Amino acid sequence: MALNPRQWLIIIAAAVIVIAGGVYLYVNRQQPVVIETTAPARPPVNEALMVAGPLGEQGLGDPNAPNVVIEYASMTCPHCERFHRDVYPEFKKKYIDTGKAYFIFREFPLDPLATAAIMLARCAPSDRYFPIVDLLFDKQSDWAFVSEPKSALLDLMKQAGFSQDSFDACLTNQEILDGVTWVHKRASEEFGVDSTPTFFFNGDKKDGVQSLEEIDNILGG
Repeated sequence: MALNPRQWLIIIAAAVIVIAGGVYLYVNRQQPVVIETTAPARPPVNEALMVAGPLGEQGLGDPNAPNVVIEYASMTCPHCERFHRDVYPEFKKKYIDTGKAYFIFREFPLDPLATAAIMLARCAPSDRYFPIVDLLFDKQSDWAFVSEPKSALLDLMKQAGFSQDSFDACLTNQEILDGVTWVHKRASEEFGVDSTPTFFFNGDKKDGVQSLEEIDNILGG
């Protein structure tokens, strides 16, 4: 019996559906589903600890590095000066410069003079922050423990490009003072920081100067 055109259309449509289904099954059989997984870039770190202060974060290295090291320091602290003199250069070379650690430096001034010193670092252009911190530590004995510390600090800051006017303007900048105070208060109240230097290695708190060997043990060398 001859088929009419409508019947032929029904048969052709059914064939197309069958062929399409076969192709779909073949393709999916040849290309198994792959579930992508991404390993964490670093150990979990307390999210609250990673919140930057009102003045923004001052960090060195790759923010996506597998380790995060945070230091709370006071510019008049002899122990902080010792860490930055004896340990920090090798730590920087081994961990920061190689992309193994992201280093964050946070202000925790222990006295008004330390507050003034770190405010001056904050008043400078952002790319001058760490050079000024280095200068303040390198010359700590020349300004922090003298009879006229403010005058000595001014003389030192002139090497970093400050004038008398910019020096005075910085030390009366309420926004800078409030930002530094915010970081100090939060560290004390939320993270138990009560001395300097205090470090957080991937969120784990360590008080006092850490040797390079101790840092190697913490970060796995």
